[in-house]
Amino acid sequence: MKIDTLGLQAFVAIAEQGGFGRAAGQLHITQTALSRRLANLEAFLDVMLVERTTRSVALTTIGAQFLPHARRLLADLSSALLEIRETGKAQRGEVTLACVPTVGVQFLPQVLQVYCARFPDNRVKVLDHASAAVEEAVLRREAEFGIGIAGHHGPELRAEPLLHDHFVLVCRNDHALAGARRLRWSRLEGHALIVPGGGSSNRPLLDGALGAAAAALKPLYEVQRSSTAVGMVDAGIAAAVVPRLALQAGTYPRLKVIPLVEPVVSRRFDLLARKTAVLSPAAQALHDLIRERADRMPSKT
Repeated sequence: MKIDTLGLQAFVAIAEQGGFGRAAGQLHITQTALSRRLANLEAFLDVMLVERTTRSVALTTIGAQFLPHARRLLADLSSALLEIRETGKAQRGEVTLACVPTVGVQFLPQVLQVYCARFPDNRVKVLDHASAAVEEAVLRREAEFGIGIAGHHGPELRAEPLLHDHFVLVCRNDHALAGARRLRWSRLEGHALIVPGGGSSNRPLLDGALGAAAAALKPLYEVQRSSTAVGMVDAGIAAAVVPRLALQAGTYPRLKVIPLVEPVVSRRFDLLARKTAVLSPAAQALHDLIRERADRMPSKT
């Protein structure tokens, strides 16, 4: 059914203004145009809504009953149009992104703090997955875009380099290595360590970078998530090899973060989206803010 919006506006204006002249002035149209719009609406509804005399205008019984419905229809339409308009300006909307957990610990919260201040009405849903699951979420349209570890991505995905993250040693301030400003990997030999497990995307990266030197280390514990490793270090269980972004500044006062060198091992994060995807305005605003934040981070280079 076609909704006669112009007719509804004319009818409500006549009812509220009490006459054709004032109603036409309110709508900035001529009285002839106003009369035509009302006549079209009455013809469509097949009822008389307004009683016209030479001296007065009054609503018919049906017109009086229809008036609140007409007002509500116009109000709902106005609200819907405003919502779409605001969504188009990224002022209102819902965004779903997928990211690896490490990014969700330190990098993403700072971005979301700025984003939520700019767009307080927007809702953000974060899917924190392993890197392979991040890609799947983007491909299945469960997330509009994602942040995953660089690697071989499917042909349907567009990958933009985002930032680099170096591996470090995290230990308590009473650990034997806590006083070092930086450490060669060889200095870790003989120390109990917590390292990424076989199911972690970090493990093959470390094995490939360290080669035979990896066998000389003494990993007593393996974990799948870096946040678990950091908690174990704080409890005094052992030192851990984790990505730098896994530890948020100030959260564990007793822990020291020591860069690992010779070699420096890092991993790159990519911003992932489907090649054919058109991001919603709200998602595009978050996407752009993530890029801006990454460009200012020292770990980018």
